[in-house]
Amino acid sequence: MLNICVLDGETRAALAVTRALGRRGHRITVGSARPRALAQTSRYCAESVLYPNPSTDEAAFLDTVATTVCDQRIDVLLPVADISTLLVTGARARFGEACRIPFAPAEIVASAADKLDVLRRAQAIGVPVPRTVVAHGPADVPDIPWGFPVVLKPSRSRVRTSTGWRGCTVSYAETPAALRDALSGTPVEAFPILLQEKIPGPGTGVFLCCDRGRPIAVFSHRRLREKPPSGGVSVLAESVAPDPVVRAHAERLLEALAWHGVAMVEFKIDARTGEPHLMEINGRFWGSLHLAVTAGVDFPAILVDLAMGRAPAATPYREGVRVRWFWGDVDATLLRLFGPPEQRRGSRTRAIADLLTLWGPNLHYDNPTRDDWRPWVHESLAWFADTFGAGRR
Repeated sequence: MLNICVLDGETRAALAVTRALGRRGHRITVGSARPRALAQTSRYCAESVLYPNPSTDEAAFLDTVATTVCDQRIDVLLPVADISTLLVTGARARFGEACRIPFAPAEIVASAADKLDVLRRAQAIGVPVPRTVVAHGPADVPDIPWGFPVVLKPSRSRVRTSTGWRGCTVSYAETPAALRDALSGTPVEAFPILLQEKIPGPGTGVFLCCDRGRPIAVFSHRRLREKPPSGGVSVLAESVAPDPVVRAHAERLLEALAWHGVAMVEFKIDARTGEPHLMEINGRFWGSLHLAVTAGVDFPAILVDLAMGRAPAATPYREGVRVRWFWGDVDATLLRLFGPPEQRRGSRTRAIADLLTLWGPNLHYDNPTRDDWRPWVHESLAWFADTFGAGRR
């Protein structure tokens, strides 16, 4: 049995990690910036830790995590979200030699989080990327040789500011005037901004665990429904065989980075040509992790084996396994029924029928599970509070 600390307990990915490792008999401590976080309600959480918000007080966050590692003799420390991963890998020496952190060195983690750096690396090894020009400041409006619309993609999803970390989101410009307005209204910290052609077609991804650039586990799924319906996080997904071209591109890119640990590499398949184009690398656990574990690829266990110097075996998985995030699917259905026009996809009858299809072959839920129902109660109460609380309709 190992003492394992899982951070970012408010996330669905942290819940999947907690369950997967707890079922293997490890003692799990779950840390979070919120009291009574989702993963902390799991039966597999032996200890809960409340730490300061890493987005606004990274020094106090690291102090609390380091104290937890020391006091509880933590063997493996697993950050889950972007900011905690960047901070923990950047302060690795603070946690002592006895604590394993199975992620790449801080400079590689930072490089993978930099979309401009990833794009340049991809171009250098022949991985296709969307046509791109770069805006370096609010007044820098480059010519767009391929025309509009244009995707405005900040080079980083999270950036440091004088008041803490802030998120940066992707947006779109349909005209030159809209592009100028969007750039002029963008905070300086978000630059450089990648201005990319909009690739029509579905998104796809491949999920890997690597040992210093060498892939040791791989998984892929197909998104069947998303929140929002126009494109977002999956609320119903199905395990599929990885596209061989996408997999080859992802493995070459992670090998070039000498990546260590888990990562999700996202692409878009161009509906005009069938060619995949790289979107980004997410060097952390992902929200649909429960599907991979259910299908047979226990990424948390593989990562812990890697941390402890054991050689994880290659893991085949079952295709056709489906996992549903129920309350996310409810939100997606409400958008399909009552949301803005771009979200009202398909007929209303079909949307209601999809929501009410509660059982089916190979259909599973990430919440609840048969052996762990308290997170379901926690999530359900939170959903009703968020949806029907004060000031809500």
